[in-house]
Amino acid sequence: MAFMFLSVFDLFKIGIGPSSSHTMGPMVAARQFLQLAETRDVKATTRITGTLHGSLAFTGKGHGSDRAIVLGLAGETPQDIDSDKVETILATMNEVKLAGRSIPFDQNKDVIFDFGPALAGHANGLVFRLLDDAGKILLQETYYSIGGGFVQTAAERASAIPQKATHAVPYPFQSAVEMLAMGQSSGLSVAEMKRANEVVGSNDKSLDEGLDKIWATMNACMNRGLKAQGILPGGLKVKRRAADIFAKLKAEYRNNQIQPHQIMDFLSVYGMAVNEENAAGGKIVTAPTNGAAGVVPAVIRYYLDHCVGADQRGIRVFLLAAAAIGGIIKHNASISGAEVGCQGEVGSASAMAAAGLCAALGGSNEQVENAAEIALEHHLGMTCDPVGGLVQVPCIERNAFGAVKAVTAASLALRGDGAHLVPLDSCIETMRQTGMDMNERYKETSTGGLAVNVVEC
Repeated sequence: MAFMFLSVFDLFKIGIGPSSSHTMGPMVAARQFLQLAETRDVKATTRITGTLHGSLAFTGKGHGSDRAIVLGLAGETPQDIDSDKVETILATMNEVKLAGRSIPFDQNKDVIFDFGPALAGHANGLVFRLLDDAGKILLQETYYSIGGGFVQTAAERASAIPQKATHAVPYPFQSAVEMLAMGQSSGLSVAEMKRANEVVGSNDKSLDEGLDKIWATMNACMNRGLKAQGILPGGLKVKRRAADIFAKLKAEYRNNQIQPHQIMDFLSVYGMAVNEENAAGGKIVTAPTNGAAGVVPAVIRYYLDHCVGADQRGIRVFLLAAAAIGGIIKHNASISGAEVGCQGEVGSASAMAAAGLCAALGGSNEQVENAAEIALEHHLGMTCDPVGGLVQVPCIERNAFGAVKAVTAASLALRGDGAHLVPLDSCIETMRQTGMDMNERYKETSTGGLAVNVVEC
């Protein structure tokens, strides 16, 4: 199998909520199609359409997939868009600028939801078309949003060649067993090997600046969520809770009357704050997805605020080790809820956070691998069944639990010597197989589980 290098900045991408696969992916695909169309003769074009298939159709309204297509066709990108200007762009978008021309665009007619069978390549499919007056297709391209904001064309999806150009790195591990073997032979930690891979064609200063920016964006998102009040958009009337809980925790902190488990309340509210911001469409960092974006930053904040000896260098070690594990999971299984359920989102995030915390606290490579395995193992089989197709219930609280499990997993691993029964690679393969066996109703279609057993008020 061809090697594909996944950078820490591939797994931790700055974007907007509420979903990396259903919001960021469609936005990226729409803009890519716009760029493709610019290279063709489109003089006869009179209409542009984008059709959502599979999970994107079934939960697209709740996830803002239709809005994302509009934003992408307006030329916006997830990393650069000003979230405060989204509503203005949507309200005024009635034409697409293409090759110096203005093509009329009707959001209600030109963004199409196809509730038939999913496309063959992936549960998250999009088809964009340029049409003439007679309805003849002048240009058509199929895209798949494969999770975490990653997008592939149909040709890329079908090809054995990696979508992204690769480059030689000193430690090209694609499995946990390879990672441990390379660490043993080199004498380097997981984070050190990941750093060596990242600085090929770059340098340590640039890498550290990028890592610091990722954490700053995560922390800013969390801080917004710890202050914001009100009702989340989407119609479920879900009340933001993080700010109220955080205020109570700060008032109680260091009071002799508090319960010892209060520290877990801090950890939980950190995760909830991020995903309330995500649900509101705010600026977010995929970690590795938007639906699971609260787990990693919550555990980093826990490390920074509550662990002895925590510092900025430890945060960089955390992010590098977490990305190493995330890359292995994505390469050998999936981080897409539409493909394998929530085990691939919150489960992967929890494994990444457990590995990151273990590494930041000085764990050995074997302990880091053990921490990731423990966290992932105890998310196996978790379904993706968002009520109303919104990334709110049960998604927000699941980030809190993913963070708590990550800390528990890291702690258990650090108490051991790294030897354990279930290898991380076996756990990842189990997640993949479980996802393939999982009924489609439980894979981000909102046609099963809580999504059909909770009455929307």
